[in-house]
Amino acid sequence: MRQVRSPDRSGATAIWLFAVAALVFAMIVVGGATRLTESGLSITEWKPISGALPPLSHAAWLEEFGKYRQIPQFRLLNPDMTLAGFQSIYWWEWTHRLLGRLIGAAFLVPFVVLLVLRELPRRLIWRCAALFALGGLQGLVGWWMVASGLTHRVEVAPERLAIHLGLALVIICGLLWTGFEAWAGPGRSSIARRWQAGSLALACGVLFQMMLGALVAGNRAGRIYTDWPLMNGRLFPADYWAGGFFHALLHSQAAVQFNHRLVAYLLLAGVIANAVLVFRSRNVSRDARPLAVALAVLVGLQAVLGVVTLMFAAPLGLSLAHQCLAAVVLVAALGYAWRIRRA
Repeated sequence: MRQVRSPDRSGATAIWLFAVAALVFAMIVVGGATRLTESGLSITEWKPISGALPPLSHAAWLEEFGKYRQIPQFRLLNPDMTLAGFQSIYWWEWTHRLLGRLIGAAFLVPFVVLLVLRELPRRLIWRCAALFALGGLQGLVGWWMVASGLTHRVEVAPERLAIHLGLALVIICGLLWTGFEAWAGPGRSSIARRWQAGSLALACGVLFQMMLGALVAGNRAGRIYTDWPLMNGRLFPADYWAGGFFHALLHSQAAVQFNHRLVAYLLLAGVIANAVLVFRSRNVSRDARPLAVALAVLVGLQAVLGVVTLMFAAPLGLSLAHQCLAAVVLVAALGYAWRIRRA
């Protein structure tokens, strides 16, 4: 009987996973633009198969526009919108959903091919299957988010937006980490567990901060308290607790912006302290030092960009750049954490 080959390393698998991660990154960027242009509710139905095609005739466009005219966002925010205006927001949401479909195909087809060719390391098969399941779940979560804005709201629920973004970030982290494992093969680190735990804590902190940013975007909280470092002349906003504890954490514009600021300060201090400790420690390999410095520099740049974005009341270009750089910071933090665990 022919022995089944089970390589510990697979460059083909790594390249495939990195390519899918790049598509997910693009999905996050387009999703951010969709949210910032308030285009996410332009498609009011979830049709995973038939919805892949956009309207192909004037009558079809009028039908789609008619569906949009029935939801609160049109009636309360855009009652004067024309068909041309509707088409401009429709294409953002359609592109976002199209990317989701392409990502599913870009994952599933090579996954099957690599399995047939026995190129996929056995130890990574279950991880890849789990990532595919998370991708399917992300589609459901995306519709769950959109549905929150179709009946009683003029926009999606901020907490559902944060969950939708958070799951996308988990998926891209899983793709990259699994790609690193496929490229390098199995291995262990001789570095103390506290270093490994600390590097993972930084990556988790970046992910958490991005979810807080989603709450800021979902509540349009980047357009108020545009002074810095104070908030309307105060260290602590007067209306932080508006609506009660749980409501404030998710829906108070003052609270979500203050929380985002506070975690940014803590994260910046954490990555700077980490970089200093890496240089002073004899237990961390030298090749981890430039990664630690790069992470600190990126977080610093992101903090500066965040302040500038806030002081200009979150215009589209700066807001999108802020979100894109946040994704880059997350990738850097993940790469640093993986390198520490393999040093």
